[in-house]
Amino acid sequence: MVIESLKLEHFRNYETLDLTLDPGTNLFHGDNAQGKTNILESIYLCGTTKSHKGSKDREMIKFDREEAHICMALRKNKILYKIDMHLRKNKAKGIAINGVPIRRASELLGIGNFIFFSPEDLNIIKNGPSERRRFLDLELSQLSKVYLYHLSNYNKILNQRNKLLKDAVWRPEYLDTLEIWDLQMVEFGKKVIRERAAFVERLNGILSEVHKKLTGGIEEICISYEENVSEEALERKLAESRERDIRMKTTQTGPHRDDLCFQVNGVDIRKFGSQGQQRTAALSLKLAEIELVKQEIHDSPVLLLDDVLSELDRKRQHYLLDSLDQIQTLITCTGIDDFVENQFELNRVFRVRDGIVKE
Repeated sequence: MVIESLKLEHFRNYETLDLTLDPGTNLFHGDNAQGKTNILESIYLCGTTKSHKGSKDREMIKFDREEAHICMALRKNKILYKIDMHLRKNKAKGIAINGVPIRRASELLGIGNFIFFSPEDLNIIKNGPSERRRFLDLELSQLSKVYLYHLSNYNKILNQRNKLLKDAVWRPEYLDTLEIWDLQMVEFGKKVIRERAAFVERLNGILSEVHKKLTGGIEEICISYEENVSEEALERKLAESRERDIRMKTTQTGPHRDDLCFQVNGVDIRKFGSQGQQRTAALSLKLAEIELVKQEIHDSPVLLLDDVLSELDRKRQHYLLDSLDQIQTLITCTGIDDFVENQFELNRVFRVRDGIVKE
């Protein structure tokens, strides 16, 4: 799977941009705040419908414009997909695939697979559970439209239930409908829990081998799925917490409160790991993610590396760069010294300055 070209219009700090990309390694270098990350963000957005930073559509449109346009040509299994995306400040985004508009954004997922790796991802272990759930949901949604359907429905019901709990202060009769919402929440919540557990189990085996190689066999890592409530107990626990939910005006039971536990040599490194252990585990997680996607789709994903090398020591830089064989990679950095010193092959190099990109 490779991105052949990318065109931007009025996206972030770009008036226009027209790029032809190499199937191998593409490097974008320049000073900070010049627009390097914006290129990676546009690709991830065009492939997944979401910004890796969680930005809203209106925030990604050039400040003096009402619309932005992204056009990406992606080749997968010898088939060329042209994805057009229009962002509008006061309307929902419009998406077309090969000139045919799609009704639901979810129809786009699965065409391409993208793995985004930024310095913030190195903190995924020590950050809160919401970051680790976000990692789970973003990857699973790309791999499975079924999971995306179940998760989307669960989140809609959760939001409606929470709104009901808040509004019930003024309209107590709303509580009479709570059981109906709970039945739907249990239906989709069970499926989300089941699919997450299966994904973590598949990921765990790959992660263990990657981490052993990265640490020279010194560390053994294990990732486990920490359910807020088990699939079997969801209905009962939701009913038991109903009075508390009414008092707190929010839903406190369900997969929206799940977490991932990372143990190295039996120690929970979320709480007791060194920064080096946490960062090594995060790097292992991303590399394992690449391998898992390869196994699932029988193709390579596109890897987006946003200024990650500057955050890694020389050993981890080498390991990461050596793992990029046979996978299209877009890398941003402020300088190219690390690549020269590591004698790493770059297929195409771009200089980015104030929204202007030159090869």
